[in-house]
Amino acid sequence: MKCKTSLFITALAVSAFSSNAFTSTTEISNDQLQVEKIHTFDGIPWGITLLNDDTAIVTIKSGSLYRVDLDSGQTQVISGLPKLDDSGQGGLLDIAILASNGVSPDNKQSPKNELQEWLYFTYSKPSSEGSSTSLARAKVTENTLTEWQDLYTSNAHESGNKHYGSRIAFDGKGHVFFTIGNRGERDNAQDLTHQAGSILRLNTDGSIPEDNPFVNQSNVAAAIWSYGHRNPQGIYYDQSTQTLWSNEHGPRGGDEINLIKSGANYGWPIVSHGKEYWNFSSIGEGTEKEGIEKSLKVFIPSIAPSSLLRYQGGEFTNWKGDFLSTALAKRHLNKVSINDDGSTSEQRFLEELDERLRSIAVDSNGVIYLTTDSGKLLRLTLKK
Repeated sequence: MKCKTSLFITALAVSAFSSNAFTSTTEISNDQLQVEKIHTFDGIPWGITLLNDDTAIVTIKSGSLYRVDLDSGQTQVISGLPKLDDSGQGGLLDIAILASNGVSPDNKQSPKNELQEWLYFTYSKPSSEGSSTSLARAKVTENTLTEWQDLYTSNAHESGNKHYGSRIAFDGKGHVFFTIGNRGERDNAQDLTHQAGSILRLNTDGSIPEDNPFVNQSNVAAAIWSYGHRNPQGIYYDQSTQTLWSNEHGPRGGDEINLIKSGANYGWPIVSHGKEYWNFSSIGEGTEKEGIEKSLKVFIPSIAPSSLLRYQGGEFTNWKGDFLSTALAKRHLNKVSINDDGSTSEQRFLEELDERLRSIAVDSNGVIYLTTDSGKLLRLTLKK
């Protein structure tokens, strides 16, 4: 029995990391990529979700929401947002759609101006204690948000305006995950009474699942799924392997891609590959420590990853199973492949655009959509 258990655990680990089923010998080069501008917004398009292959909804950090026709580039304002704090790194952040299948968009039969599925948002909600990352949901009727519900407001209140996170993912089992940065206070990430520097897991109605790792511990915030994060701005649930992944910002090096496990500690600021901003000295107790999860990938120097997905589409067949992330500081689309031995290899695309790439989405055909901090919504395909 012990042997069977060991084999099962080994097989699960291999399944989570392996991309063998998607291996290809011919890599795609930059000059094979075609970039098309669909629209330019006034502001930073922070989050994007696809209702279907023809329509996207985009959040603007300063507090606007748009429906976008991906064929014509025409936009329609969606009203009804709450008050938010858009100072510093705060504002209207991520958006994701929870469709009838619990995972991905399936809205092709809905009336043009009505969206029956829930749209989920993260945003920086102001209060007398300072703003904090909050999760909300709403529906859309006649280009107005209806049935707005603040599902969960974290206790990550700070007077500063740094490190809110925040991305959203669904597991298809009735749960929603969202990320929260440490709010600029390092020790928050190791304080389990504090939700800053963590990934939270809730039921999709905002309640706390009974099987969360700390739910029965009175001195721990029960919504926490993992902790020890600095500022995770990417999260992705891989349905094929039933695994959760995230990426996060490190200081002057030490950006990470992590396989997220229930109750696990990801180390910040006890361990880090990053350096202090003022004197480049090391942070914490080194780069590894027993009881702290090791990263799948560490970026030195920092690329500033701002979103994450594991590509499963058909347009870029060579990329299946690879991780794609938008990069802010290094201004490119980052691709990380997992090799058969568990090591990783990296490629960088679209550097010639010289754009801070902010968010990423993929349609049912594998076509990629990107947003930039200069306001652009871009479509990425292969040249025909």
